[in-house]
Amino acid sequence: MKYMGSKRLMLKNGLGQMLKREMNDANRFVDIFVGSGVVAAHVAENYDIIVHAYDLQLYSAIISDAIIGRVKIIDWQPLWDNWERNARDLFKTYNVPSIKKITQLIVKSCRAWCAKQKDLPITKAYGGHYYSPKQAVWIDALRATLPEDNTLRKVALAALIQAASKCAAAPGHTAQPFQPTRTAKPYLTDAWGKDILQNTKVAFLSLSNRFAKKKGFAKVANANVVADQLEKGDLVFIDPPYSGVHYSRFYHVIETIAQGKCGNVSGVGRYPDSKLRPRSKYSMKSESQNALDELLKKIASKKAKAILTYPDHECSNGLSGKIVREAAEKYFSVEKKSVKSNFSSLGGRSNGDKNTAGRDARRNANELILLLKPK
Repeated sequence: MKYMGSKRLMLKNGLGQMLKREMNDANRFVDIFVGSGVVAAHVAENYDIIVHAYDLQLYSAIISDAIIGRVKIIDWQPLWDNWERNARDLFKTYNVPSIKKITQLIVKSCRAWCAKQKDLPITKAYGGHYYSPKQAVWIDALRATLPEDNTLRKVALAALIQAASKCAAAPGHTAQPFQPTRTAKPYLTDAWGKDILQNTKVAFLSLSNRFAKKKGFAKVANANVVADQLEKGDLVFIDPPYSGVHYSRFYHVIETIAQGKCGNVSGVGRYPDSKLRPRSKYSMKSESQNALDELLKKIASKKAKAILTYPDHECSNGLSGKIVREAAEKYFSVEKKSVKSNFSSLGGRSNGDKNTAGRDARRNANELILLLKPK
């Protein structure tokens, strides 16, 4: 799925080796900013250790728990057949407008139709914007007909979230959708042409075949609160936000899908009220350093070991690789490694510099990997 700072590359570029080395004497692996769930899933699938994962946003807990909360494969085909059949029956009850060619007038008409669908929360909020009417109704239909069994429901919902992220008509995340302008229209056309149903099926198949060696869990929680529950012998993974904008602004669409409901939305980005979106001190310039210091102090007091990753440059939330490293050195013995990675530029456009993001909103950079050992 689209994510601001995915750790897939780092797992092959230093982080994976460090995890393997430090896993031998760990009792639990605790990921306190789990995000896209890549690191938690990697550990759960490859090591005989219980994984606990936490994040402020529900979608993150759902996609993580779909893997780390299970210890066996799922016979996905009959489950999918039943789910698809029920969703298709619901989809057919709506006279969804068809689109032959995207124009400003057609998009305006789609948005008007979607806005009237009061019993379809995703369609009403995001149809005609991030999704075509057809895509949006499919998302609502699939969301409304999820399997009843709690474990299967979790995996199915995770698949739908991943599919919705992949198909969203937005440049990298879901902060703002593509508009039917001359330059953006090809991107909108491409995104609206993606098949939600097929992408959900592919994601459901993939997730069904992935599971943990030991059953863990993922929950919605604040990292600094979770730190109070840590124990000696825990290996804690710390990958805090690097943006001065709350992550909930970039993931509000898939968070709405996770929750299955949505209040009023506004603005070009179709944002729910800010009071309904999670806020993190790590994305507030005035609070980020104090929040990090408090977190590290708590982890150190529990005599837990930690691995901390952070961009090795100054970030918009007031933190930097230097600040993070110096904060860690107050409480831990620190082993430092720097690796190549890439990050979201939060929708920035290229100015011709190869290290500046264009429409794909990625930027090459160095990232610190710090191993924190109790003093």
